[in-house]
Order: sequence, then C-alpha cells, then structure tokens
Amino acid sequence: MQRSRWFLTSVVAVTALVAATTPAVATPATPSVRFATFNASLNRAQAGQLVADLSTPDNAQAREAAEVIQRNRPDVLLVNEFDYVPDNAAANLFRQNYLGVGQNGAAPIDYPYAFTAPVNTGVSTGFDLDRNGQVGGGNDAHGFGVFEGQYGMLVLSKYPIDTANARTFQQFRWADMPDALLPDDPATPAKADWYSPEILDVLRLSSKSHWDLPIQVGGSDVHFLVSHPTPPVFDGPEDRNGTKNHDEVRFWADYVTPGKGEYIYDDRGGSGGLGAHDRFVVAGDNNADQYDGDGIDGGIERLLRAPRVIDPHPGSLGGAAAAREQGGANTAHQGPAFFDTGDFADDTPGNLRVDYVLPSHGLVPWRAEVFWPLPGSPLARLNDVSDHHLVRVDVLVPRWS
Repeated sequence: MQRSRWFLTSVVAVTALVAATTPAVATPATPSVRFATFNASLNRAQAGQLVADLSTPDNAQAREAAEVIQRNRPDVLLVNEFDYVPDNAAANLFRQNYLGVGQNGAAPIDYPYAFTAPVNTGVSTGFDLDRNGQVGGGNDAHGFGVFEGQYGMLVLSKYPIDTANARTFQQFRWADMPDALLPDDPATPAKADWYSPEILDVLRLSSKSHWDLPIQVGGSDVHFLVSHPTPPVFDGPEDRNGTKNHDEVRFWADYVTPGKGEYIYDDRGGSGGLGAHDRFVVAGDNNADQYDGDGIDGGIERLLRAPRVIDPHPGSLGGAAAAREQGGANTAHQGPAFFDTGDFADDTPGNLRVDYVLPSHGLVPWRAEVFWPLPGSPLARLNDVSDHHLVRVDVLVPRWS
C-alpha cells in the first residue's frame, strides 16, 4: 500500500511537470485565469505599522513580496497575513508603491480590484479561552492577534469582484456547525467540554474569516472562497487549535457540497452554501497537510475529496530539493516533498503542504505550480520572503451557454 501511494504521487508529480510545459488554448470565450494564494507575512506587531511601512516605496520585505507576485503574475490573488485596515488603505498603498513599481527587473502589475473586510484576529471574546487565569490577549480572542485585524486577508484581482454579492462569515459561531469537533477537557469525563455553554454561545469559528467573493470572468461568476484557518498547534491536550483548524477547513467542504451547507449563515443573514452548478476556487493557507504535521487526520482530506473539488497537485523541484538539503523531520515525512508549500523548522514539523488552490468541476485546470526556486538559481533569494511559498493554478473558464 505504501509503495502504491508513492507510485501514484510520483505519477502526479510527473503529470504536473508536463502540464507546466504544455500550452493550453485560451480564447475570448474560454479565458485562462491564474488563481493564486500567498501568505506574504505582511503582518505587523502594532496597529498602524503596516500603513506606515507601505507609505514609502522602500520597505525591503514589501518589495520582495511584491516581486514574488510580479514574477508569478496571478490574475486573482489571496494575500494571507496582510493586516486589515478599513477602506483598503493598506491595500491601496501596496498596489501603488510596490506592485505598481517594477521590483528587481520584474514588470509592474496592476490590480484594479481589491477586497478587504474585518477579521476575528484580536477581537476579544471576553472569556479566558486558554484557562491561564486571565482574560485578555491574543489567546482569548476569536482568532489569535494582539490587535484587531492583525494577520488579515487581502484579495487582489484583474477581474471585477462582485462586492454587492460577496458573502463574509466572520460571525458564524463554531457551535452552529453540526457535529462540530469541539475541544475536550481531558480532566473530566464529559466530552467536548473545554468551553462552557456561555463561551460557545459567542465563540466564532473563523480565526480570521471565510469569504465568498464572486469574480466576474467572461460573463459569469467564479466564486473565490478564501480563508486562513488557525495553526493546529500552540495549545494543550485539549487541542483547541487543532479542532478549530479541522472545522475551519471543513466549513468549505460543506459549503461547496450540495446538501451539506444548509446550516451556514453569512454576516448579512443569508443562509446556505453554493448551488450545484456554481463554479469556484478554494484558496488559502489552511495550515493542514494531508500526510504530515499536527493537523487532525481527515481534516484537509475532507476538502480535497469533496465531490466537486479538483486537486491539481501544484508542486516544485525547489521544494523537493529543500527537503533533501534540510533533512530533520523531512526525512520521516510520508507526503512527497514535491508538493510542499511551507518551509518550517527542520526539527519539527519540517516542510509541509499547507497552502491550497482548488478549482471546481466546470473549470479546467491546466497548469499548477508552487513558486519555490531551486537553490543556486537566480530567484532563490526570494525563498526567504516568507515561510510560505506562492501557489498558483491556471484554469480555463468555459463560458456558460
């Protein structure tokens, strides 16, 4: 069984490499759109600092992040860990001072459309979630953050975003998910009792938020479904972050599967998930690897194996080379390093596949890559921009007749 799985993943890897060098035919009726996700680590330790850093064109980290984007040239991009600032203030500065300026010989890139919205990081619950005897701080917020909006999200697009029909799920309560995998206090015989009923009455599921953004492509919509679940670590035996990560990932699996998402409600009071024929791309830093790491078994698999989801298996030779060179935990991993997207501590957890771009049936993925340049190559200097690497998938979007 082990040999069979490695044979299968090797075939997938070769297939991805072939696809990367095979042109697809795109026409005005069937445009090719590059969707991408990139955890750019553009978060800051203090509120207002990101705006200050982006107000001039000389912030080294922002320049490198912009260059990664310019080198990959996505049409629709989710940027994780981009602090939320109202009215697109930080987003506009990033577009003007960094993306709109060529970095290190890369061509400027223009995104006429941008979307940001409030997130749950730093928003206090008013309860002692981590049971340290004090109420306050990042661990007692709906999502970890030292100020409201830290580690937020930004979507940039060359295609119009139908903001009037955008759905956000920031306030969806964890306990409202049927069969939620709530954390358990191991010191008591009761199950799923780490949080009291009073806490569960207010505690939100999303550590940042979940957004459904209709992207208008070729006369029809492609729903860009984005989120950034909490890492399944930094907790105790109750596994409050691991269980939350599991259910944050599960949210999209239910949302895109007909008959599974009736319980879901958005911040405007609308209910239900996507229709059976809606086309979508799920994207984000899910902090979950199918084979390795600390995530709960079955979490990311539930999304990858949802009936309408396609996993195009983006990969890179750079990721495979990094795992070989770094050794450590990577030597015991079950998953192929070719698919890794995150470069984490060598001792634990090692490098993992945690960032995903997953199109739906009705779209035609024809190329999928992880931007992880090989050591010694001219762009290898960009490997340290973030501990995550940009993931991109090119899809054909057939026009509905």
